[in-house]
Amino acid sequence: MAAISAKTQRPDAEVLLLEKSDKWLAKVRISGGGRCNVTHHCAEPRKLARHYPRGGSFVRKVFAVWGQPEVVAWFAEQGVVLKIEPDGRMFPITDDSRTVIDALQRAVRSFGVEARSQCPVTGIERKGGTWSLRVPEGTINADRVVVATGGSPKDEGMAWLQKFGHEVVPAVPSLFTFNLPGDPIRELMGVVAPNVRLRIAGSKLESTGPLLITHWGLSGPAVLRLSAFGARVLHDTRYEYTVLVDWLGEMGEKGARELLHVEANAHPRRQIVNAECFTLPARLWSYLLLRAGLPLEKPLGELGRKGMDRLLDVLTNDRYQARGKTTFKEEFVTAGGLALQHVDPATMESRVAPGLHFAGEVLDIDGITGGFNFQAAWSTGWLAGKGAAGR
Repeated sequence: MAAISAKTQRPDAEVLLLEKSDKWLAKVRISGGGRCNVTHHCAEPRKLARHYPRGGSFVRKVFAVWGQPEVVAWFAEQGVVLKIEPDGRMFPITDDSRTVIDALQRAVRSFGVEARSQCPVTGIERKGGTWSLRVPEGTINADRVVVATGGSPKDEGMAWLQKFGHEVVPAVPSLFTFNLPGDPIRELMGVVAPNVRLRIAGSKLESTGPLLITHWGLSGPAVLRLSAFGARVLHDTRYEYTVLVDWLGEMGEKGARELLHVEANAHPRRQIVNAECFTLPARLWSYLLLRAGLPLEKPLGELGRKGMDRLLDVLTNDRYQARGKTTFKEEFVTAGGLALQHVDPATMESRVAPGLHFAGEVLDIDGITGGFNFQAAWSTGWLAGKGAAGR
């Protein structure tokens, strides 16, 4: 996107795109289960920026210049029509990431960008007013350089930035699922609770939304969001922490107690396993009843105060011990990267090394799952290219 933007602003400029591997846009290809979650339906910069645990105030300024509406319009101009899913995610109507890849590669060719694959940059130096890049074939000199190398899980992957005076925020995993080794809830793998409230004990971290039970623990939007906003806190615990689950979402204990009372009074002989006051999946409901020490066939009218208290505690304040983490297979996101105070959000240019611009996850910016990381990539890429072109 940076290369295309630079050529759009200055058609006469020589723009060279260097790729270390032999595969272009590999991350785009596998994202969204192979469909490519291009962006999110949220268009207002301030609201959109709230979906970034780190870098929110920075991307708000970026989106105000070239944000979600511009991204959607640009892809439409390239023949990529996007559709909106119920949760706000936007995919190409083809449901095929190849559509996005083809559009980007066509644009690169049509604008006359020279693209070289299997061409890693192994060194970069500033010589007078020119940047010198070391590549396998020798040296390439450039007036401006855009760095769009993505995040690095190891600190040494960004150590080269520090020699130019940049601060690098250490990387930690951002999007991951909660690992519950040996916990019996894993036997419910595949069950989705539609609206839960999650908290991390001893912190202010909280998230709401759907939760998916897997063969290793807990996943789904609510978990991934919580892991993103709590990336550094959970890293500091060495990934050993207590997850508090309110299976009823925002209903609260008082509301749940009232519903149970109403149904128990109306249907005292109904077995509790057949209660209809909560919209939880049947397998999960049975599991939670047993977890509360209640026989499935127990009549609602015989629940009693103690039985109801035990059930409500499990429903609204369930506890699970997480140890370790597992990566969300469709996302490869790290928290950390180039400190944002060293970057001008209008041009994505370094404030300490003029002529060096940055785009994407190399920056200390990361969003939750849902198209937000690609949105930041497109927007910062466009402004980096525009800034490098001097426009």
